[in-house]
Amino acid sequence: MQKMNPYKIDIGAVYSHRPNQHNTVKLGAFQAQEKELVFDIDMTDYDDVRRCCSSADICSKCWTLMTMAIRIIDRALKEDFGFKHRLWVYSGRRGVHCWVCDESVRKLSSAVRSGIVEYLSLVKGGQDVKKKVHLSEKIHPFVRKSINIIKKYFEDYALVDQDILENKESWDKILALVPETIHEKLQQNFQKHHNSLQRWEYLKKTISSQDNTKNDKCGPWLEWEIMLQYCFPRLDINVSKGINHLLKSPFSVHPKTGRISVPIDVQKVDQFDPFTVPTISSVCRELDTISTNEGKERNEAESDIKHRTRDYKKTSLAPYIKVFEQFLENLDKSRKGELLKKSDLQKDF
Repeated sequence: MQKMNPYKIDIGAVYSHRPNQHNTVKLGAFQAQEKELVFDIDMTDYDDVRRCCSSADICSKCWTLMTMAIRIIDRALKEDFGFKHRLWVYSGRRGVHCWVCDESVRKLSSAVRSGIVEYLSLVKGGQDVKKKVHLSEKIHPFVRKSINIIKKYFEDYALVDQDILENKESWDKILALVPETIHEKLQQNFQKHHNSLQRWEYLKKTISSQDNTKNDKCGPWLEWEIMLQYCFPRLDINVSKGINHLLKSPFSVHPKTGRISVPIDVQKVDQFDPFTVPTISSVCRELDTISTNEGKERNEAESDIKHRTRDYKKTSLAPYIKVFEQFLENLDKSRKGELLKKSDLQKDF
């Protein structure tokens, strides 16, 4: 590894033959056999709905989108699909990756992977499509549960930080998502209100008023469609459905930011701050400080050399490594449990 000195390491599938022998085997014999189910969520896919940043830039105001995405997708993978081993990783710049590593999941076909991503996708349509979320009267439980998560963040994120109804230019984008029959009424009254919070309350009141509920285009789900369009996770379908797709390894260093792709503790996802993630420079400085201090102490406690903690565990990477080790430990326990079950079934004592 030190000899090759790669600037990043991508992880792909397990193949039927060694990848460096793919040209020597019979045509069609070199096949991808298994791979983790992966998800890639990138902030640039939200450029049409975030007002604070664009392109590769991120800030604390729009990072809430990633927090909501992790909460929504992780809940569905755990509760709706029953997947146990899920690792969330910060990409090092503007997004997050999820690795689902259950043994049964690793063997899924491309078609099944596509089906899972389809289930988890609600925002559909390219740049030219204004209304990207369409709900019907029969709301799927997955949508309801996702809405419940978004509701916890919506006021602070969308109405305060993003100020999505601040001025005519911003509220015109929202008017494009509601029936034309109420455009004029909303347009007039938005001007009378002073901020996004007041305008959103008025919009909800207008949508739920009795006159409009007779209009099949204007049900109570209309408010949810807007919330979903502005907050729901946007997945890169091709990354998830392709068994041959490569994804950057956890703990890689992002070449542009120098930040390390660290695992995210889902229990503390609200506290995760991409701007406090260790960088390669900060870790190198910490290691230098450790080796200098240890050099002074070594003469005093030469006998303790065997009990030394690994140096990287003394750096700011330590809490992230702990998350990773806990994930691997659970994965290992699960694998051993499966092996015991198999041996019991075969009566292999």
